[in-house]
Amino acid sequence: MYDGACSIPSMARLLINIDVDEMERAIAFYTAAFELEVGRRFDGGFVELLGAEAAIYLLSKSPATPPFPGADEGRRYARHWTPIHLDFVVPDLDSALSRALAAGATLESPPGEHPYGRLALLADPFGHGFCLLQFRGKEYDELPHTRG
Repeated sequence: MYDGACSIPSMARLLINIDVDEMERAIAFYTAAFELEVGRRFDGGFVELLGAEAAIYLLSKSPATPPFPGADEGRRYARHWTPIHLDFVVPDLDSALSRALAAGATLESPPGEHPYGRLALLADPFGHGFCLLQFRGKEYDELPHTRG
């Protein structure tokens, strides 16, 4: 039963992987836009970014390479859609938005008001969509909900 606390089972651990085609450009973007820091660099073309609640790994993957065996299309770094995206929770949406845009993000929907706070939709330079979210109050806790 959910008690409102953030309780993670011991087997659940979140690591975020983001495919990019230009590693140094990706490092520059993510460290400038979100104030993340480079942790470790690994042989095989991936870099760890620290400073968020979960580690983010940038994976160097060439355009057009298949993302999984038997894929019908290859990786592409133009703007694309996926049903999963990152929300970066920020204390000040306006300053975070300015920082992300200066780092190279594309604004797709300006900040809007929602029952939980303010939200802006953007894309990184590699075509991945993300949101900047400034909660109002106690995050999602103050929204009407049911248990279970």
